[in-house]
Amino acid sequence: MESMHPSVLIGVGLMAAAYIVAARVSGRGVTRTQAIAFAGALIVIVFSLCGPVDELEDDRLFVAHMFQHLMLCLMMPPLLLVGLPDWMVRPLILNRWIKPLARLFFNPVMAFMVYNAALVAMHAPRVYDLMCRNDAFHIGVHLVLMAVSVIFWWPLYSPLTEFPRLSYPAQELYLFLELIPMAAVAAPISFATSVIYPWYLEGPHPFGMSPMADQIAGGLLMWVGAGFYVICVATIIFRQWAQRDDCDDPTARKRLELRELRELRVVSSR
Repeated sequence: MESMHPSVLIGVGLMAAAYIVAARVSGRGVTRTQAIAFAGALIVIVFSLCGPVDELEDDRLFVAHMFQHLMLCLMMPPLLLVGLPDWMVRPLILNRWIKPLARLFFNPVMAFMVYNAALVAMHAPRVYDLMCRNDAFHIGVHLVLMAVSVIFWWPLYSPLTEFPRLSYPAQELYLFLELIPMAAVAAPISFATSVIYPWYLEGPHPFGMSPMADQIAGGLLMWVGAGFYVICVATIIFRQWAQRDDCDDPTARKRLELRELRELRVVSSR
């Protein structure tokens, strides 16, 4: 298959090998949740860059290209960060060369700005057109997109206490504010009266879609679909916040302890 890019498979294979070797050599291991999350991040990378989504993107389907980018910038980074234990990340981030950069880019304001600046830049007509026509540049854009996306998600899922996560209220605000630049990029694409990117006018379109209909679908996916995803993440974080507050409440904690004791007695009686 043309979409099975060796560079992607080699890169993902090296990441998996490094993860496994680090876990075994250190003797610390990883939790089941971490292993599943890390594997999920690698699966997302492979699925988005080496499968039918990539083939449809090559066939000039704009909505597939947007879906590919959304997987790389919204789904992959949280899974990757959840999958990395602190002891595995700390030597990489806290060395004397990387730490100053981490201090700069993992600041929530800088992370927000860098990610959204890259998002706006890559959808500029000239940049996007070059990306579609030049494979090397396209690969570079994907690497940058994944890097800035990890930076964006770091304040929400940081594995390091040295660069901690935002408080729960700040996390909610951070995600709410992200809906604004997402809409600022997607709305002009969705409401455009002509095809913005010439690449989609130069060849046949899959599924019989017109380039204009495809562009509207892609814009709406980026706007409504991605916005819904962000709201879902915000909802999960809010639930975690509520559970933490419940555990901090003595009465709620006592109820939880009594319920656990009753469950233990039921199990013991069996």
